[in-house]
Amino acid sequence: MIRRMATQEHPQHPIPRFPAGFLWGVSTSAHQIEGAAEQREPSVWDAFTDGPGRVKDGSTAAVACDHYHRYREDVALLSGLGVGAYRFSISWPRVNSPGGLDFYDRLVDELCAAGVRPVPTLFHWDLPAGLDWLERDTASRFAAYVSQVAERLGDRVPKWITLNEPAEHTLLGHALGVHAPGKRLLFDALPVAHHQLLAHGMAVRALRAAGVTDVGIANSHGPTWAASKESADVEAAEFYDVLLNRLFADPVLLGEYPAGLGELMPGDVEADLKVIAEPVDWYGINYYAPTKVGAPQGAEIEFGGVSMPAELPFSVQEIEDVPVTDFGWPVVPEALTELLTGFHERYGDRLPPVVITENGCSYEGVDDQERIAYLDGHIRALHRAVEAGVDVRGYFVWSLLDNFEWAEGYARRFGLVHVDYDTLERTPKASYRWYRDVLRTQG
Repeated sequence: MIRRMATQEHPQHPIPRFPAGFLWGVSTSAHQIEGAAEQREPSVWDAFTDGPGRVKDGSTAAVACDHYHRYREDVALLSGLGVGAYRFSISWPRVNSPGGLDFYDRLVDELCAAGVRPVPTLFHWDLPAGLDWLERDTASRFAAYVSQVAERLGDRVPKWITLNEPAEHTLLGHALGVHAPGKRLLFDALPVAHHQLLAHGMAVRALRAAGVTDVGIANSHGPTWAASKESADVEAAEFYDVLLNRLFADPVLLGEYPAGLGELMPGDVEADLKVIAEPVDWYGINYYAPTKVGAPQGAEIEFGGVSMPAELPFSVQEIEDVPVTDFGWPVVPEALTELLTGFHERYGDRLPPVVITENGCSYEGVDDQERIAYLDGHIRALHRAVEAGVDVRGYFVWSLLDNFEWAEGYARRFGLVHVDYDTLERTPKASYRWYRDVLRTQG
């Protein structure tokens, strides 16, 4: 039986202390909060949301949270929260528009004045319309855009992220077609993965050339659990684990693809891997939940709002007897410890310091005790990983604001701050005050 997490009061035991210098923050992304769509070039997400039935509530991100006009109000919320850093993303389509970089100039200045470290992500899924990750040239265009942004902001921004979740962008946007650009290519989407990885490596080189010394990537990962001990389920889970946890980590950290995948990639893969494996200073992990995987079930199934084609060599299944969020995602804090210790064992000295660049949950309501319980459990699980020897340097909650949740529209609320989408009024939730208090005790 799947059950929802019961409401509970604030946990009474304080969060254990993390090492000195540990970086606490929150995250957002440009397309999900900025709005002001008329003041930037179109992106693939604009075209996607214009199609009927693609976003569940029929909404778009044309206004979203109107962060473009209300960024000072949002920086004040960050200051009141007491975070050391703010992870946001830079919209490539906005940078391509006249005066687009001026907005990020103002945002960075406001963050610096508030004592909040800016941590920009250079690509968070909003590819300019007309570009395509199936084309190798998109990686070169991305590197040129990165150089432009770094030249403008690099004097005030020491810490950068190249890409956000290329695995999801490949799987959901190009293999299954439920995110922009809406292509259903299945395994013919593998060039998209390779070109994003190549773009990452080229971006690292571009940032180094601009004098940047603190660069990472934000990949999504989670433990994969076999549905049973039967060989078919175990093999299916191992295959899924390669796609989620190794396809994007092995090339960056080891300079190689998992066995059998390199020959499926386009171009001079050996030469490209030398670029992809350009050393990063830290490795970002977005964690939400583990995944239970078994053998194919012979029919297309719906899971987590995503239609899983029957021709896939695996099936994603429910994890029983655990709480779930309002999104239906399982709540398993101890799986974060499992994930991090597993990465530490797999990559050893090749794994740089880790930062949790996203962790959060969707729940309704302003008195969001369920979110407090979720975050409390995951921060404690993170501390157990630190105690086990994993070099973790930071933790970012997703997200500061309720926002446009991609194909779900405005139906899912991940924010520490409630946004009324009619008035755009911001209201800090109970979880905002709880996280503020945690940060005060952490110093």
